[in-house]
Amino acid sequence: MPMEKTFDPAAIEAKWAQEWESRGLFRPARPDAQPFTIVNPPPNVTGALHIGHALDNTLQDVLIRYERLRGKDALWVVGTDHAGIATQMVVERQLNERQQKRTDFTRDEFVGKVWEWKAESGGQITRQLRRLGCSMDWSREQFTMDPHFTKAVVKVFVDLHKKGLIYRDKRLVNWDPALKTAISDLEVESREVSGHMWHFKYPLAGGETYTYVERDADGRVVFQEERDYISIATTRPETMLGDGAVAVHPDDARYRPIVGKYCEIPVGPKEHRRLIPIITDDYPDPDFGSGAVKITGAHDENDYGVAQRNGIPMYRLMDEVAAMRADGPSYAEASARAVEIAKGAPATPAEIDALNLVPEEYRGLDRYEARARVVADIDAEGLMVKVEDKLIMQPFGDRGGVVIEPMLTDQWYVDAKTLAQPPIQAVRDGRINIVPKTWEKTFFNWMENIQPWCVSRQLWWGHRIPAWYAEDGRIFVAETEEEAQAEAGAGVALSRDPDVLDTWFSSALWPFATLGWPENTELLKRHYPNDVVISGFDILFFWDARMAMMGMEFMGSERERPEDKVPWKTLYLHGLVRAPDGQKMSKSKGNVIDPLGLIDQYGADALRFFMSAMESQGRDIKMDGARLAGYRNFATKLWNAARFCEANGISASTSLEAPAATLPVNRWIIGEVADTVAAMEAAFAAYRFDDAANAIYSFAWDRFCDWYLELIKPVLSRGTDPSSVRAEPVEAPSFSASGDEEKNGPSTSSGQTEIGETKAVAGWVLDQILVMLHPFMPFITEELWTGLGDRADYPLITAKWPASNAARDPQAGADIDWLIKLVSELRAAKAELGLPPGARLAAHFPASLKDRADKLAAQLDRLARLELVSFDPAPAGASAQLVVEGETITVPLEGVIDIAAERDRLSKALAAAAKERDSLAGRLNNPSFVERAKPEAVEKARADHAAKEAEADRLSAALARLG
Repeated sequence: MPMEKTFDPAAIEAKWAQEWESRGLFRPARPDAQPFTIVNPPPNVTGALHIGHALDNTLQDVLIRYERLRGKDALWVVGTDHAGIATQMVVERQLNERQQKRTDFTRDEFVGKVWEWKAESGGQITRQLRRLGCSMDWSREQFTMDPHFTKAVVKVFVDLHKKGLIYRDKRLVNWDPALKTAISDLEVESREVSGHMWHFKYPLAGGETYTYVERDADGRVVFQEERDYISIATTRPETMLGDGAVAVHPDDARYRPIVGKYCEIPVGPKEHRRLIPIITDDYPDPDFGSGAVKITGAHDENDYGVAQRNGIPMYRLMDEVAAMRADGPSYAEASARAVEIAKGAPATPAEIDALNLVPEEYRGLDRYEARARVVADIDAEGLMVKVEDKLIMQPFGDRGGVVIEPMLTDQWYVDAKTLAQPPIQAVRDGRINIVPKTWEKTFFNWMENIQPWCVSRQLWWGHRIPAWYAEDGRIFVAETEEEAQAEAGAGVALSRDPDVLDTWFSSALWPFATLGWPENTELLKRHYPNDVVISGFDILFFWDARMAMMGMEFMGSERERPEDKVPWKTLYLHGLVRAPDGQKMSKSKGNVIDPLGLIDQYGADALRFFMSAMESQGRDIKMDGARLAGYRNFATKLWNAARFCEANGISASTSLEAPAATLPVNRWIIGEVADTVAAMEAAFAAYRFDDAANAIYSFAWDRFCDWYLELIKPVLSRGTDPSSVRAEPVEAPSFSASGDEEKNGPSTSSGQTEIGETKAVAGWVLDQILVMLHPFMPFITEELWTGLGDRADYPLITAKWPASNAARDPQAGADIDWLIKLVSELRAAKAELGLPPGARLAAHFPASLKDRADKLAAQLDRLARLELVSFDPAPAGASAQLVVEGETITVPLEGVIDIAAERDRLSKALAAAAKERDSLAGRLNNPSFVERAKPEAVEKARADHAAKEAEADRLSAALARLG
């Protein structure tokens, strides 16, 4: 059936997505072909497609379709992550809507409800990825909580523990009071908020005094007084209750008389005030505040380091919801024991952790309520020096949304420093290629300074930690409870660790666990290591680095060649997609763009092409509706070009090789195809998605649609059935050196040969365009491929990538390029002189161009609209001078336009444009405007200046043409 007149993306997208998947075409069986493997960054099972997913998955699909066309056994692994925190939040929120909570159920009952939710609602994002055209191997869709995946996770944990690379430790973590779990540094957002800095007096023990002296840079005394206290400043007064010491810098002479002495925490019942030592450490800054800092190791990251270095006890003050602890013995008992410990009495970590140093009047209070009470009580006692308003950086959980509390807890840790060494070396020696290279420095900096990775989470949904505890404190790590019990011995009661593993622990196994590991499957043997992983730079540390660590630890020893010990050969990091004004998208700003809405408006092909053409090795992409509309128009233009071909009897090619061609225009376009293939292959090899997209765009729109189809219309119009030709008839042009010699077009027999050749070449070129464009625009290209030929058993998705070795004819290329430049110059001159595009003019060519003009006679007549071509000298008078490749072609203008009026019009227009150009240049050269104006105003001024400068140049050229 003839093609539809109007291109309708929605009508073809659903059809082809279903057709490809139902026929198993996303992974054609190619056991003898070279494998090519990509694993997708598994989106959260709770997720919906956002614009970042659209970019990330478009780039992956472009690569996988390209390699599939090149004949490789291309596998794109797809799946979702169980998203421990996010999924538990979703299900708990649903329970809350029914006036229920998680603890109303047993752990197993709650986990069952999560699985019910997953079965009903967990596939939204995978359905949306299909709308984008993602050609993933949906038949092997993975989930990080699938039984085979859980088996891999448990094995990794147990094996790492046996090697001493996983251990349990009491360390400071980021505690999320809303989620009641530890979270990683990478899941914490620092925000600047308005706060306060309180300055308090810590009285010296026993009422002791000292001479406090401040000196200037020359050592002169500028202030001196007797003091019975040391002043500290804090933004979190409630944590004073857990202070273990006050620290000053060893070079700070002001406090030298009291170093080693004790001071009193000014909180709680006076009769039980706790004493802490005054110590020295390099951490305090003598020039900041009072130069003295309180050390609360269990609730501050910097203090934690000071406490570790100096053996200062660290006392935990808060419970899982960041309320002040209400457990344990009385404050009087705890305080007395803490003073003994501060003076050197031995104490076990368990005893220190059990001590509750929160006075009874604060116990059970929310941390902020406790803060207000502490401040009020100190102030009432006259021990507050001052309070300052201050902007402070405060940590928030990226999911819980509340202020994070640094807290000392027992957690499971991975020795990331040891695991990081092989990936560091792999990047250094080139076995892992990071693109763009600029990210290598960031990678090295993080990996070389990596801290122990806290992998335990206090959740119910996730991979349960395979550890069991005996009542005497012994820990047994094993793959099953039976193995743990056997190790513990008969009769030893065991209880399983209630925690689950960090979601990123399991997703770190994605490149090999998705292929069947720990079983040595054929899929694993064939497709590991993966070829490339594509991700946003924002998960370089969350996911990419951890995949590298786990892959090299567990798969490296199984591979003989050094290059096979890495999880993937290339790590490609793309940038963010930003709002049109360049801002980061966020729900709070209301500038989030829904990619599904863009697909509805412009079509999936247009969105995909936009993402690809704008992706320039890691640079952020600004959304641009005009560009999206432009790429939708590109699809429409291709559709209309295909309709023109269909109407003129041009159909699918029957050959992978270029047809034989004699006409210059056909030999030229064949060479252009070869050049485009080569350019795209070079771009793909360098991971320049933008260059590859722009190469095929330029060829399809400019060379094929705008020029080749126009250039062949004179040939097609000589067919025996004019009714089948959608081009207007063309009369044989008349070329004459003396004005009376006539040259007509070719004879009927030679014309039929040229028509057949041209149709064959045009059909072949259109096929090559569809193949080259397919990775970027799969839907429209598949529709046209099938519509233009009877090849239902040879769909485009399984076609063969064009070869770049098609014959190039340098002379034909030079002739057609010259023709295009000439026509472009003529059209520009007509526009500048106010002549209609179809105006037919005469032209005087240098005699050296006669052979070329004769060869291109029909095209000169149709495209250049030259009614007379002469090789005599041009007559005197006004004329337009066209310089093409160094040769001057003269177009007489006497009698064509009013020369004087046109010169006057152009002069006035030039003066106006130059005035505006110079005015804008003045503004842009004014530092006050550039520095103070809004960025968008400066950007607009620059754009306006460039436009006016171009207009002035165009008008100057037009004046020059008049002679």
